[in-house]
Amino acid sequence: MDSVSQAALGAAVGIAVLGRHIPVWKAALSGAIVGTLPDLDVFIDKGDPVRDMVLHRAETHSLFYQALATPVLAGLFVLLDGARGLYLRWCAMVAFGLFTHSLLDAMTVYGTRLGLPFTDHPFGAGSLFIIDPLYTLPLLIGIGGALLARSSLRLRWNTAGLALSTLYAAWSLAAQAYVTQQVLQSPVAKDVPAAHILVTPTPFNTLLWRIVVVDGDRYHEGFHALADAIRHPDDGIRFDTFERGGKLEDATRDFASANLVRDFSKGFYSLTDDGRVVRITDLRMGQHPYFAFSFGFAEHASPLRAIEPLRYSNRIPVADGFAWLLPRMLGEPIETPR
Repeated sequence: MDSVSQAALGAAVGIAVLGRHIPVWKAALSGAIVGTLPDLDVFIDKGDPVRDMVLHRAETHSLFYQALATPVLAGLFVLLDGARGLYLRWCAMVAFGLFTHSLLDAMTVYGTRLGLPFTDHPFGAGSLFIIDPLYTLPLLIGIGGALLARSSLRLRWNTAGLALSTLYAAWSLAAQAYVTQQVLQSPVAKDVPAAHILVTPTPFNTLLWRIVVVDGDRYHEGFHALADAIRHPDDGIRFDTFERGGKLEDATRDFASANLVRDFSKGFYSLTDDGRVVRITDLRMGQHPYFAFSFGFAEHASPLRAIEPLRYSNRIPVADGFAWLLPRMLGEPIETPR
């Protein structure tokens, strides 16, 4: 998730664990710091743009490594705070702050390596968009109430914020499961393995969902709003079909950068050759033809020649995106911007 959400979650955890034992502002600040720590790996240059993508959310997000780091980080907080009798409380705050950061990241589609060093698998439920105000706002309101309210019940503001944000995360999983069932009833998904079907929310909400179905050398992309079942229940999900560049598969099998993206994207990728550079694109983040992660990795030649990976990012114009997103969320059957 975004840095504001992670800092807010960390602050809320800090207040929940330490708010009755140290000043609330100090518990919130300490928790926000802990909630931000795992994402500092973004400042580490991992060698090239492809490795920067696939190795983000790796060791710093591993639950095992976080558990190892907890006693040390808690000790540093105790040294700064001077309250040695609260060491176990600080350990609990640090552990929960780090663990919840990684688990929240794993709710997005990106991929979080929770199991290092035992497994390299990038976990990603894909039920939350990386920025979702309805997840973050309850946390911020709860923290604000805990900091500003003067009554003895002020910590309940924080508890309520945590509860509402957690319920929203659970709702996202339920909504994703519902949309997935609708997709499975579509002719496009017939005879397609479940691992080749991706259902993720569109930006900033859980009302409109993007679907990608990988079918051999093609992929199908469609959108389904929860309101569709009310506004036009007899209409199925409309899909557009695009090529995945299957003709380039054999020629690119030995390119390390391309293989990193193949593995990290869990098969949701496409290959393109524009006559100068061969690119591989992660289809999970964005929508056709606007994708956040696309990398040039080979020069057009016979045979192809490896080049230093180059990142290309093609984002939808903000005005066009919102002009489509808001009415489509409400079930308006308008054309997808392409």
